[in-house]
Amino acid sequence: MCGRTSCHLPRDVLTRACAYQDRQGQQRLPEWRDPDKYCPSYNKSPQSNSPVLLSRLHLEKGADSSERIIAPMRWGLVPSWFKEGDPSKLQFNTSNCRSDTIMEKRSFKVPLGKGRRCVVLADGFYEWQRCQGNQRQPYFIYFPQIKTEKSGSIGAANNPEDWEKVWDNWRLLTMAGIFDCWEPPEGGDCLYSYSIITVDSCKGLNDIHHRMPAILDGEEAVSKWLDFGEVSTQEALKLIHPTENITFHPVSPVVNNSRNNTPECLAPVDLQVKKELKASGSSQMMLQWLTTKSPKKEDPKIPQKAESDVPQWSSQFLQKSPFPTKRGGARLLEQWLKQEKEEEPVAKRPHSQ
Repeated sequence: MCGRTSCHLPRDVLTRACAYQDRQGQQRLPEWRDPDKYCPSYNKSPQSNSPVLLSRLHLEKGADSSERIIAPMRWGLVPSWFKEGDPSKLQFNTSNCRSDTIMEKRSFKVPLGKGRRCVVLADGFYEWQRCQGNQRQPYFIYFPQIKTEKSGSIGAANNPEDWEKVWDNWRLLTMAGIFDCWEPPEGGDCLYSYSIITVDSCKGLNDIHHRMPAILDGEEAVSKWLDFGEVSTQEALKLIHPTENITFHPVSPVVNNSRNNTPECLAPVDLQVKKELKASGSSQMMLQWLTTKSPKKEDPKIPQKAESDVPQWSSQFLQKSPFPTKRGGARLLEQWLKQEKEEEPVAKRPHSQ
């Protein structure tokens, strides 16, 4: 199950986070299609547009299938065979696609057979744990992050040879998806839309929810999933399975309303006192960075400052652990804050060109 994600990075930063090597081993950045349709958000829901990676060969005949494009697509696949003039009249939910029935349902089998595989990009996704009564506790789920010594180098990427050095901060979550292209019966622009493939939850997440997105963990998996020109459907489907390489923290119920689009959606909360933790050290830097980088507050007329304030997120200090008991989340976060205070550097190390 995946019904809400976050993808708040500005377009140029998101692009650098997706640097890759093509078939010749050259470092490249993916090109954008319809970039104006990308709307950064901390709280994306189905039917909104989200950025996905796909092979250039889908859009350009004769292109190298290892080259990548970023394109905003509608979340909720509209099959190419749908006959109504309004895609919102689709009678079934296509936000997610179960891996165990993907070859049984026409809506998913047809685009998969055409190689229409994509990678859905996100900071992470939200899931709700059922508690006593009708209460549900939201969690933010994402890749564990690696603390590096060269943080703050992003703003230096002006030349191709620098690209491999620029992104050493937040690792985007890469979820396997399929997409389709629907043409309105009465003519008009094609609508590109996608569905996130889901699998049984890994052991670490099973107490939150029994389903999770099919996460592509690593560049090799992403490359194979996208390169439909070289990797068959049968081989690609071997990549679809649960992963234990995941971490999470509880967040505020403010995320429950999809209209709420603020950094508070991602901020860790203390489950004992039901309020946001007082930020200190790198966590405060995270919140400040999220606020200044919010799409609503970013002024395109102001030159982009060096991004040395990219946050060192909580997961860099959280150890992967089994799901906490009802009150264990607070203890885990207290340990993180204590360790964070001990490990906080005296000063930022300047980036060396």
